[in-house]
Amino acid sequence: MTKIIFMGTPDFSSPILERLAANYNVIAVVTQPDKPVGRKKIMTPPPVKVTAEQLNIPVYQPVKLTGSQELDEIISLKPDLIVTAAYGQLLPERLLETPQYGCINVHASLLPKYRGGAPIHYAVINGEQETGVSIMYMVKKLDAGDVISQRVISIEQNDTVGTVHDKLSALGVELLMETLPSIIEGTNSRTPQDESAVTFASNISREDEYVDFNRSALEVYNQIRGLSPWPVGYANLSGKPMKLWHAELTEGEGTPGQILRADKDGIVVAALDGAVLLTEIQPAGKKRMTAASFAAGQQKEITGTVFNEG
Repeated sequence: MTKIIFMGTPDFSSPILERLAANYNVIAVVTQPDKPVGRKKIMTPPPVKVTAEQLNIPVYQPVKLTGSQELDEIISLKPDLIVTAAYGQLLPERLLETPQYGCINVHASLLPKYRGGAPIHYAVINGEQETGVSIMYMVKKLDAGDVISQRVISIEQNDTVGTVHDKLSALGVELLMETLPSIIEGTNSRTPQDESAVTFASNISREDEYVDFNRSALEVYNQIRGLSPWPVGYANLSGKPMKLWHAELTEGEGTPGQILRADKDGIVVAALDGAVLLTEIQPAGKKRMTAASFAAGQQKEITGTVFNEG
């Protein structure tokens, strides 16, 4: 029976591990270390670790895989195939050369577009109309290996990074299950990536979360939905950051960032052309709420004020 090691970390990866373990012999799981979460800094295991423990699969959590004792132990298991999905570290060459069927990755983009750690975020932020999943061979260079198979889905106007994430995770499960038999049999195709078409999607930084209304309404809207429900975009109002959870495109004209109206529908904010209607927000130090709730009773105070000033 083919011995497989699975490597992954976030929610995206857990359904892939579940289906893989239900159909193949997964002998070990490699994931990132537990991390402190929340204000109380409670040590929390990554989702893949939780799934692996539920499946009674041994788990390795090296801080850094290269040069670690865990790497030697993983290699000693002599896997026939390594499957990764959003693991979060580059694999050292020693490990890449270990399995007879190679190391493959389930990547949430249509490679060579959006190599890197945040392909789903940038597909939505950049207003792409479609994205997909690529199954690819891993090489030492980031997401640069030959593509084995791909599947495309549409990105709808009301999609967020959260909804696209869930669609792609499910798609990744199905595509992997369809592709694995040919990899093990040695009958799969492999297509080198076009290096001239490569784009990158590096991890989202705090600067990337800042919503600048001095752009088109569509660009502002795409950024807000491309950061929801994580890490969530923000803008400053009266010198305090406000998280912008959800918005809609609407009509309006004014100074970019200016609140044109605040009522039962939410908060209308002008962009460079057009406007966006904020429908769900989180003021500094408060819980997530509807924009209409925030606006109630203070329409006069906030109407005319400008985001990003402070």
